[in-house]
Amino acid sequence: MRRLLPYLAIALMMLSCGPIQQHLASGSSMSWSLFRGNRALSGYTSQSLPDQMTLLWSHRSDVRTISSPVVEEGTAYWCDVKGKVHGVDINGEKAFEFDLKTPVEATPMIYDSTLYIGRIDGALTALSLRERDTLWSHYTEGQISASPNITDDDGTIVVGSYDNYMYSIDRHTGARHRRFESGYYINGAVAIHDSHALYGSCDGWLRVVDCEQGITTDSLELGGYIPASPAITGDYAYLSDYSGNIYELRLDDGEIENSRIVLKAEEEDGSVVSVPAVSNTTLYVTSSDKYIHAIDRKDGSKQWKYLLKGNVGESSPVVASDKVVVCTKSGVVTMLDAKSGELIWEYDTGEQIMASPAVVRGHLYILTTKGTLFCFGKTKKR
Repeated sequence: MRRLLPYLAIALMMLSCGPIQQHLASGSSMSWSLFRGNRALSGYTSQSLPDQMTLLWSHRSDVRTISSPVVEEGTAYWCDVKGKVHGVDINGEKAFEFDLKTPVEATPMIYDSTLYIGRIDGALTALSLRERDTLWSHYTEGQISASPNITDDDGTIVVGSYDNYMYSIDRHTGARHRRFESGYYINGAVAIHDSHALYGSCDGWLRVVDCEQGITTDSLELGGYIPASPAITGDYAYLSDYSGNIYELRLDDGEIENSRIVLKAEEEDGSVVSVPAVSNTTLYVTSSDKYIHAIDRKDGSKQWKYLLKGNVGESSPVVASDKVVVCTKSGVVTMLDAKSGELIWEYDTGEQIMASPAVVRGHLYILTTKGTLFCFGKTKKR
């Protein structure tokens, strides 16, 4: 079995605009500005969480929510299915509210104090947090179900639509630069590797686009349709097809150099719709049999697996330094030791979870489908 290339230091992974894990320009430990935490959608952060956490506060909106939370300078933002944008500060107090008056399922992205929000009516809207008003809306011809991403600090937004196109849009004006065709719906978010964008679609193909040149540079057909996003670290991308196969792709200057299956689906009628999380050494994936698996990225061996208290569904795991956090549709939040898979901490919210966690300076944000935001942190001493 082939060996992977040497890895860059984790510290370098925090730089923006590189071939490794990228955070948005704020670079603040008080921010989790994008779905999965960075442009590469790796679900990895070097920030740590305490071994034992307590519920610091919860905030109820009482409106069905599919969006995951994003955080800017300690304030968490999300959209509910009725189109209302919520903002709650680090103390659990309401800090922002805006009504788009149209349904939203997608997780927003924050860049330069602007929320970029994909809507069910097909529009991508830029909402200024300072002005508390919309700056522009760009309309596609199909619903937008996934978070937008940003290619570089010059400000090109990339997002997929159910009209079978991936769009690149100027973040300042909302003008379309280009659009790239797929064979069917694009349901997952676009991941960024160097100046390239990677996205899968429901036709079963993964495509690589050169955002600077405006051309598709490579594509690969997988074994089933691709409902979720790729996760990238270094020159490797990981993603799943709907049947539950997990793939590793080696990327080189916009081309897919080679690929392999690192976890094969064990159930014929199984399905995987969550995004893998990937650290410097290990891949963390969920399966339809309620397990989360830790796989050695170097040799593909299974390090451990842990049986969760329910199916994960669309929620995706997050790696916070030496810990893994994963949520189930049944509402249970589980924190495991990333190396051993041993249970560290667990909490039952009592509400369904479809969103992915956010980690911000020792705080863990969990958003339920009932629109309740839970904030966990270090147990306070009496």
